[in-house]
Amino acid sequence: MLLTVTTTHPPATDLGYLLHKHPGRVQSFGVSVGEAHVFYPEQSEERCTAALLLEVDPVALVRGKSGSGDGFTLGQYVNDRPYAASSMLAMALKDVFRTALAGRCEARAELAATPIPLEIHVPALSCPGGVELARRVFEPLGWTVEATAVPLDPEFPKWGESRYLDVRLTGTVRLADALNHLYVLLPALDNAKHYWVSTDEIDKLVRAGGAWLAGHPEKALITRRYLSHRKELTAAALARLAEVDDAEPEELDNALDAPVITETPDRPVPLAEQRRGAVLAALRSLGARTVGDLGCGEGALARDLLAERSIERIVATDVSAFALRIAGRKLKLERMPELQRARLEIFQSSLTYRDERIAGLDAAVLMEVIEHVDPPRLDALERTVFQFAAPHAVIVTTPNSEYNVRFEFLPPGTMRHRDHRFEWTRSEFHAWADRVAAAYGYTVRYLPVGTDDPELGPPTQLALFTKGGAA
Repeated sequence: MLLTVTTTHPPATDLGYLLHKHPGRVQSFGVSVGEAHVFYPEQSEERCTAALLLEVDPVALVRGKSGSGDGFTLGQYVNDRPYAASSMLAMALKDVFRTALAGRCEARAELAATPIPLEIHVPALSCPGGVELARRVFEPLGWTVEATAVPLDPEFPKWGESRYLDVRLTGTVRLADALNHLYVLLPALDNAKHYWVSTDEIDKLVRAGGAWLAGHPEKALITRRYLSHRKELTAAALARLAEVDDAEPEELDNALDAPVITETPDRPVPLAEQRRGAVLAALRSLGARTVGDLGCGEGALARDLLAERSIERIVATDVSAFALRIAGRKLKLERMPELQRARLEIFQSSLTYRDERIAGLDAAVLMEVIEHVDPPRLDALERTVFQFAAPHAVIVTTPNSEYNVRFEFLPPGTMRHRDHRFEWTRSEFHAWADRVAAAYGYTVRYLPVGTDDPELGPPTQLALFTKGGAA
């Protein structure tokens, strides 16, 4: 099976840098289903094409009972697996172009982040659903789709069309995005994965598709087919994707400007404003020069960080593409002065997956973030932040559920926001923070945010983690 990627972005041979594969030689790689070859059938400054050719070992497929095609008795011996683009080609794409899929290219970092003219050709794509389905899944992503159905037999046109398409996609797209589109959509269109689909596939889908699939009009269809129509996995994946892009602005309580919650009627200072003030005070005491606003929401804290001249670099991330669009508008990124813009990096990222872009900071802030994470996924967040990113200091704020009775508008037993997965008491928060600090080599101390009620504590609780010595 064959897939080609062509660009005319000058110099076109820089495609070799982006793919991390030299245009001047053929390279071969052993993959789980056979052998993959990368070569360049054309290379010039004006136009360059990279080809991925996958040779599938049919004997290994039979031995491994993969891609057996259960529709008839000889299905494991007679099938389209070695010839038509499917989940096998998607796996080879990931194995061979792993760094390009992640969007990393030190030699051409700016180019890797830039949409460039691309043409992708898949001569034989397995697609039950035909040309119309291919258009429905690719066109919303900015691709122009040219697709023709391959006849069952050119010698007998009356037999009609096969399930296979010759597909050519053209568009101006970031290469990493294009490869991730293919990684998800090739098996989704084929609708028959060659391996057993487990819960791990949900993580793969969200990692590769979260930035674009959450807002795709065919999100449910793609997810269902990618997960082999397993209902429980599809429901879980759609819930995860909803976290990425469907949160309403009022649910992003970590970065709201409006006075959503005030402490008492006689002091109408928004609690959100007090939280930001407490975080900024902690950062000043740390002398932090590089700061991550992890879970930045609409960018209220990022705006305040930009006003702190002592902070040289700000990394603002959020899992919600919708929230980041709002943050971009509120921060006026398009009109931001060049020197100010150079201090700010803002991008989509999930705190449950390792991301090298947030590593090496002086301080990371998780302001009203952890309560939006499902408890079973907190372990992943802890590893991402405290083990892999490993900033010198981490500031975490979260609601104190004991204080909720002081808010007259909250019905008894309810949480402050409908997107909260939990709200901890002071002892629960301390137990969590003490365990995390011990596990990852931090010291932690606790600070109140807002009026510290002698009976119930403060409305917001803050933990300041510092690496190694005293906090």
